[in-house]
Amino acid sequence: MPSNRPILSGLVLLFLTPSVLSQTPAPNGELLFMQNCALCHLITPAEGVPTREALSRYESNALLNSMNEGTMRIQAERLAPVERIAIAEYLSGTPFTPPVTDYTAGMCSNSPDLSRIRDDNGWKGWSPDSHNTRYQEHGGLSAADIPKLKLRWAFGIPGVTQSRSQPAVAGGLLFLGNQSGLIVALDAKTGCTHWKHRVGAGVRTAIAIGARDGQDREPEYAVYFADARTVVYALDARTGEEIWSTRIDEHPAARITGSPTLHQGRLYVPVSGVAEEATAARPDYECCSFRGSLTALDTGSGKILWKTYTVDEPKPRGKNSNGTQLWGPAGVSLWSAPTVDAARGLTYAASGNAFADPPSPASDAIIAFDLENGTIRWISQPRPGDTWILGCEGPAGEKLAENPNCPKDLGPDFDFAASPALITLADGRDRLIATQKSGLGYALDPDQEGRILWEYRWGVGSSLGGVWGAATDGRHAFFATADQLTPNPGGLHAVDVVSGKRTWYVPPSPPTCTQIPGCSPAQSAALTAIPGVVFTGAADGSIRAYASNDGALLWNHDSNREYTTVNEVQARGGSIDGAGPVVADGMLFVTSGNGGFVGMRGNVLLAFGVRDTGESGK
Repeated sequence: MPSNRPILSGLVLLFLTPSVLSQTPAPNGELLFMQNCALCHLITPAEGVPTREALSRYESNALLNSMNEGTMRIQAERLAPVERIAIAEYLSGTPFTPPVTDYTAGMCSNSPDLSRIRDDNGWKGWSPDSHNTRYQEHGGLSAADIPKLKLRWAFGIPGVTQSRSQPAVAGGLLFLGNQSGLIVALDAKTGCTHWKHRVGAGVRTAIAIGARDGQDREPEYAVYFADARTVVYALDARTGEEIWSTRIDEHPAARITGSPTLHQGRLYVPVSGVAEEATAARPDYECCSFRGSLTALDTGSGKILWKTYTVDEPKPRGKNSNGTQLWGPAGVSLWSAPTVDAARGLTYAASGNAFADPPSPASDAIIAFDLENGTIRWISQPRPGDTWILGCEGPAGEKLAENPNCPKDLGPDFDFAASPALITLADGRDRLIATQKSGLGYALDPDQEGRILWEYRWGVGSSLGGVWGAATDGRHAFFATADQLTPNPGGLHAVDVVSGKRTWYVPPSPPTCTQIPGCSPAQSAALTAIPGVVFTGAADGSIRAYASNDGALLWNHDSNREYTTVNEVQARGGSIDGAGPVVADGMLFVTSGNGGFVGMRGNVLLAFGVRDTGESGK
């Protein structure tokens, strides 16, 4: 774009200049945007980067959260809080109002009873068990029940625009974290609140429930989770009081999006980097130094037992044309809950792209770690060389104005964002089922160091947005199509786990939320299966259940509306993304709302059961 070079040079100069307005009583949001944001969002927006016009559709609270804890937090760290607010107000056109993140209505009159947790299969983590199949055999719902599901209660998640933390349910109790850092314990049947606890940053991970000593010999249980600042917590499940907290990564880009996996007195916690690959669009940024990792903690004390990085320690790799020091290797985030294979003494984690040269043998891969000491035993990498940062390629694939931080060969940004699922076939052989943003699903052999046995194409692939979870009932692998911002998002596939051949396919339903920004039929949320049924949530706010043998539609609920809630918090549904449906104790639980840069805002937890107690929506 030769005609834009003089303008671009001036904007780059502003972009690189630290703010001079931090001491003024009323910062100029427009000027701050031009200084700190215009290069990526106004002049040279890359694929998946919202334009200035797109940013105007979001509330100031959502924009501010992105700068405080989300993908823009490294870019915004040099800004004073009042300057961040000024940018959010300028972009949204609305004044910032601090959200109300607490409530007092709907409290339970009794204390929580933990006595049933031990013998209750429940849903105690990202999946009903640590194999991460997302298959619930003991949820108390049958295929015949599904058409009779009715909304029993709705819970308003206060002060948030995204609802992507998955609840855990056991013994009649439900535990949920949220974007504001509030953790709640609810009665699973009524939605009343037993206790609340606030932590220092937002919580996106699922909650894990387990015995405090790791032995499950007495009803003394804890709930485990992590926040956006990489602090891992254990809270007393009865009272909500903190037992311990441990920060496991100090890098400013580090974040925990994948849920901790609990196994025999240890908590396995993945770490991802959500901001550095975006910050690398700044030519003055020393790209790159973040490293993905997996950490094992003792559940009784919070002590770190081992920590293993996915790439070697970054080293200087020269300076770019601006004189900025470059570093590498970097990146290879772990976005999802690790999967435990106790028989082989391994835990499997799925990885994302690298951020800096040299290319990593662990990017976009399934990595097997030794459960005991964290040693990497093997890596299965279907496609090597995926090194990607923002600001190197435009929406149509054209090369943008030269960014000296760009890798030699720009990859497609095709992370594995979903946990691999460990299954046993009818003949006793084990398989790992994995799904990737590339639009491909895989079966891997854990006895042959992850050798790929088949691959199945469920979509064209998209660099925008994760694909957060396949499900499998042991006979079928279920893959949902995300493909955000492609011509044909959405759809559901059932694949034979032995052959990799399609059993059935259901095309996406027309979205019910037309003309609303963020409305899409894309299905990036994790799937959930029970005997005879597979559940899927979509970006249009729909929750659907299909027959697992032929794909027939059994039930549908459109959550894209307002709800009357048990805690009297104003709430509505929106896009369903990240967390998948949870089935436990004869009920179905779904969180709805994704007010980020892709999706429709929302802040509700919905509880469905087969007994007709009347709709709680309006």
